Amino acid sequence: MLFLLSPAKSLDYETPAAGVPHTLPQFVPQSQALIEVLRQKSPQQIAELMDLSDALSALNVARYEAWTPKFTAKNAKQAVLAFNGDVYEGLDAKTLSAKDLDWAQTHVGILSGLYGVLRPLDWMQPYRLEMGTTLQTDKGSNLYKFWGPQIADYLNAQLAKDKTPVIVNLASQEYFKSVDRKTLKARVIECVFEDFKGGKYKIISFNAKRARGLMARFAIQNKITHPEGLLGFDLEGYAYDPQVSEPDRLVFRRKVQA
Repeated sequence: MLFLLSPAKSLDYETPAAGVPHTLPQFVPQSQALIEVLRQKSPQQIAELMDLSDALSALNVARYEAWTPKFTAKNAKQAVLAFNGDVYEGLDAKTLSAKDLDWAQTHVGILSGLYGVLRPLDWMQPYRLEMGTTLQTDKGSNLYKFWGPQIADYLNAQLAKDKTPVIVNLASQEYFKSVDRKTLKARVIECVFEDFKGGKYKIISFNAKRARGLMARFAIQNKITHPEGLLGFDLEGYAYDPQVSEPDRLVFRRKVQA
């Protein structure tokens, strides 16, 4: 069973990853090809392409220039420690044990516009390239066409030893669209997180993102390898609701404290 996460826009390259092992990304040639395309664009073009401020555009143009196919402790950091958004606050990887991180390495994948799929301990150089970006390459008009079936092929290989392969999608639809469903040979389970607010249950984006990270943490710490194990998720007040769930759409609900 594999758990898929989205990346985060916020990054932390200041906090040292002392003593944590690392691996190298799986799709470096593809990343390099994308970097070469991005380097041909002006700061203004990058700002328009990604709807960024001038300052953020300049930062990312500098990142593209600095990017190199040689990953080192000075220019890169383990992906699960470098990402710093709501999902990763819920996951809180820096407090996971070495054994937990080792388990996560083979059971968690982070989808990425630039890197395709990152394992948690893969070294990653800083970047900004969302999967939904309409970047023209020799493969087509956007990143979905650039990646094509490559991500699904990789996931199939990762799950090849499982008799009944399962993907637990904790990523956003923008990112999960990069997984070619025609190529993927696994069952896909979605996890939905709802809060009771204003008299009804609804998905609140910030809370749902954090909950995705919490679910990944729950799975990692409990070494969950079968869908039934997900039903026990109970962090921060969430509980599985069988009444509104479906076999491949598991709904977890909680009542927000006023």
